[in-house]
Amino acid sequence: MILLDTHIWIQWIINGNEGIPAGIVRAIQDAEEVTVSAISCWEVVMLNQRRRIDLPLEPAVWIAKALGPTGIACIPISCEIAHKAAQLPQHHKDPADRLIIATALIHEADLASLDSQFPRYQEIVPRLLK
Repeated sequence: MILLDTHIWIQWIINGNEGIPAGIVRAIQDAEEVTVSAISCWEVVMLNQRRRIDLPLEPAVWIAKALGPTGIACIPISCEIAHKAAQLPQHHKDPADRLIIATALIHEADLASLDSQFPRYQEIVPRLLK
């Protein structure tokens, strides 16, 4: 299982593999299951509202089309994930990113991310895709 960080998911859906490192592209293409955290859906809406991304569709429609039809599954935020995220060191100011890391850890998923802060979390380093 591969968990896509929000920026990788957006890039993959809007521009395909353009701008994504070849190792991550191969891993996504070869994966039996590609997923995102439910918090990524929230992040997409927030990024669109703040005009940090420009979606070609309304956010709810974009999210629906960026999930089911693409074969990407959405993992809900469980109590176990929330608890794990709260236990992680606060290297990153963004709680959404800690939820994404916790989701990967709980589900034993490889994590596709280019976030420069993620390697500070020693727990996730062996699962980070490059």
